[in-house]
Amino acid sequence: MKRAVEPEWLDELPAQDPLALASRRDLQRLNRIMGHGGTMCGLLQLAALPQPPRRIVELGAGDGTFMLQIARHFAPAWKNLELVLVDCKDAVSDETRRSFERLGWRTEIVAADVFDFLKKPSAGPADAMIANLFLHQFSGEHLKRLMRLAAERTLFFAACEPRRAGLPLAFSRLVGLVGCNVVTRNDAPLSVRAGFARRELSALWPARTPWRLRECGAKLFTHTFLAERIAS
Repeated sequence: MKRAVEPEWLDELPAQDPLALASRRDLQRLNRIMGHGGTMCGLLQLAALPQPPRRIVELGAGDGTFMLQIARHFAPAWKNLELVLVDCKDAVSDETRRSFERLGWRTEIVAADVFDFLKKPSAGPADAMIANLFLHQFSGEHLKRLMRLAAERTLFFAACEPRRAGLPLAFSRLVGLVGCNVVTRNDAPLSVRAGFARRELSALWPARTPWRLRECGAKLFTHTFLAERIAS
């Protein structure tokens, strides 16, 4: 299946549009079905991060609930951590913000274009940077640029993305059966067709500094990528 990136409806809707709010709830449900929370926790556990890491950045954070699941897993061991949630829209609810506070994680919400954020010196370095169902929204050259900027800002980068294959595509056309709304039903097949296979992300990661790269499928519907900077 040739990779094809098309605009998704959710990205075009205002953050507080009722259809957008419902579609984000759909994404929470689909993340649980695909097991992305557990998969991302597993990727982070592979990292030789400082214990605890000082700063984690999520790109394309959406409503913040995916990162909250990660935070609940690691909060007992990772204290005094600064978390930066980056998205083009501020869709993080007050309750989600309070949930991070109760875990003891200092949270900054950044509503900005991801390229603008990564280019700013004030963005600062991160021990880890993650992305969930986000990288597939970018075509080749834009994705290559995003990964170059990310590599300059972090020691460890992990992503969970759609696996571009026949079985995930078939199931993406059935998300209405689990109650997903019209926006999610439209976007799910687009996400799979824009997803990844083999070592496509590894080929785009910059090679100027030494990195250890791992890229493979996870479970039925997911493609994972991680890059870990090798200490000199």
